[in-house]
Amino acid sequence: MIRIALRATAVTIAAIAISVSICGFVLSSLGGRLDGVALWLCIACPLITAWPVSALMFSQSARLKAAHRDLARAHAQLAAAHRRLAEKARRDDMTGMLNRESFFAMLERSRRKADRGALLIIDADHFKSINDNFGHLTGDEALLLIAAAIKRGVRAGDVLGRIGGEEFCAFLPGTDEREASQIAERIRREVEAIRFQPDGEQAIPLTVSIGGALCPQGAKIPDLMRSADRRLYEAKHSGRNLVIVEAVPKAA
Repeated sequence: MIRIALRATAVTIAAIAISVSICGFVLSSLGGRLDGVALWLCIACPLITAWPVSALMFSQSARLKAAHRDLARAHAQLAAAHRRLAEKARRDDMTGMLNRESFFAMLERSRRKADRGALLIIDADHFKSINDNFGHLTGDEALLLIAAAIKRGVRAGDVLGRIGGEEFCAFLPGTDEREASQIAERIRREVEAIRFQPDGEQAIPLTVSIGGALCPQGAKIPDLMRSADRRLYEAKHSGRNLVIVEAVPKAA
């Protein structure tokens, strides 16, 4: 408010100076002098009109700038909230991994950038028995531990998703068969090392079976999934807690 008053005063002083100068020039041209009533009129008229008009103008300008700032702040907050909601919609609520739809969309984008890689399907072993014997809350605790172990087993640039109840996927861009097998084996060991005692006494073993498929250039996602799923099926029927990774045959 003080700043507005000072600016209005400066404008008023300038208006008075201009009014006195113009009137003085006109009167001197006509052979008269600027004094008495004429001088006071030259001072009073700008004083009466310029100060309130200037103060109103500066006040409105300040309010408009404040409204613009508030609008910009609200827009930034809205954009941030939209980004948070969009990210939340891409994520599995329990594990924080990508959900099924988002995982496959990210898989498609990642494959375009990488000339090679591997797709892993990771399935928790005997998970139904945990839910049946200990309840779904205990099953959820186990899933969170398994998800954390999978995250520890992969690299920073790998893509993770939860594609089913106890089924996860990982895309490992840039890996060959040896590297993919090493990462899958690291995931298997991380899960196997979990000490899960939900009741404080009885330890429940947690393991995963992993089927992997190397991704040749031009391979389609359904073919990769089918190949990795076959390797997972082999791992399950070979005793579980096992990793099997194999290349997808190139299309003719």
